[in-house]
Amino acid sequence: MTKSQSSGLNEKSFQPLKSISTALNIFWFRRDLRLQDNVGLFHALQDQHPVLPLFIFDSGILDELKEKEDRRVQFIHQALKEIADTLEKQGSTILVLHGRPADLWNKIIATLPVKAVYCNHDYEPYARERDEAVKNILGEKNIPFHTFKDQVIFEKDEILTDSAKPYAVYTPYSNRWRQRLSADHVRSYPSGNRGDHFLKTAVLPFPELKDIGFLPGSLDFPPRQAPQEIINNYHNTRDFPAKDGTTRLGVHLRFGTVSIRDLVRKGLESNETWLGELIWREFFMMILWHYPHVVDKPFKEKYARIKWRNDPNEFERWCKGKTGYPLVDAGTRELNSTGYMHNRVRMVTASFLTKHLLIDWRWGERYFAEKLLDYELASNNGNWQWSAGCGCDAAPYFRIFNPQMQMEKFDAQLEYVKEWVPEYETKAYPQPMVEHRAARERALSVFKTALG
Repeated sequence: MTKSQSSGLNEKSFQPLKSISTALNIFWFRRDLRLQDNVGLFHALQDQHPVLPLFIFDSGILDELKEKEDRRVQFIHQALKEIADTLEKQGSTILVLHGRPADLWNKIIATLPVKAVYCNHDYEPYARERDEAVKNILGEKNIPFHTFKDQVIFEKDEILTDSAKPYAVYTPYSNRWRQRLSADHVRSYPSGNRGDHFLKTAVLPFPELKDIGFLPGSLDFPPRQAPQEIINNYHNTRDFPAKDGTTRLGVHLRFGTVSIRDLVRKGLESNETWLGELIWREFFMMILWHYPHVVDKPFKEKYARIKWRNDPNEFERWCKGKTGYPLVDAGTRELNSTGYMHNRVRMVTASFLTKHLLIDWRWGERYFAEKLLDYELASNNGNWQWSAGCGCDAAPYFRIFNPQMQMEKFDAQLEYVKEWVPEYETKAYPQPMVEHRAARERALSVFKTALG
């Protein structure tokens, strides 16, 4: 999409608002695409001024996406359409723009009588820089920029060691997290009960995907409500990829179409193992906040000395699911086809890439970032570094999954493998590209030499 096309889209959106003289507040949706139990929105709606919701399709992010049928953009678009339809029934609307946030905020405050801006915290390095720039733009006009904690239970410095340091190991972090948790941390914020306080105005144009440079594709919008049976039995079923044993709520957490407080309450009531996964998510977000270098460097500095082989042909075979190891291949094929990969299989495929093939974890992390519908920087980065042995609380480098044994243990009937690798056990399926024992010994030697 060209800059002029983007400007045309934005001008159409702004046009009906230019006659507004009533002072208003803006709530800026980002990673919190819901009207219910939204902390920042709740506070915006308590103020005396009516609220105009806003979403910006950030061209700085979208321009980096290779696929124009990106499922994540489709997911965001569909979630926004649900919000827009709900607001329209209440006589309100949402302003949806496309471009660079700093440029658009200059346009917004030059066009509308904005009294204050509300949103929720975002913790990734790019988001922190973006928000600081917007805060400065608003500050020049004396417009307050209010942000709130919404996508996590605990953030930043709220969970620290006795010596006031960030945790680098999950278990003590989890223990402290659970100790600190109170009823107030999981209270609901009834933002959905103040529909009367949204700005009453004509419905604004809602862009189609093509208006922001993308194409519609196949997307099964995952349910926001996981069956209670799955949560109750999660500890027994989560490791078996052929079973419907995980909630698949990752994408909803990523874009905030569900409330983390609601999910934690369910975990407390139903399943400690499932709750532990939510705590892992916050652990990795805390690590990213305190150690932003992990975005492109190992958490453990000495792992920068690893001599990766980085064979591009072997990497391509891994990406295409043609390694000769059926569980690995099933995982990458599922990812390529659906934008999802089962959690257990993610660990096996990541271990295979970094240990069996000695390919830099950053190659795999970037590939997952391109493909995963539920991609979240902190968790994706944290789990890849865990698999490679270079992250916080990581699996030791000598822990190397045996893909064949993993298949025999967690997909003994080959249900998952046969679904995604139908040619397995035929002449059409390739032989293993490396022999497990030899690859294991090679990895151990390389890591031991580098780490001393």
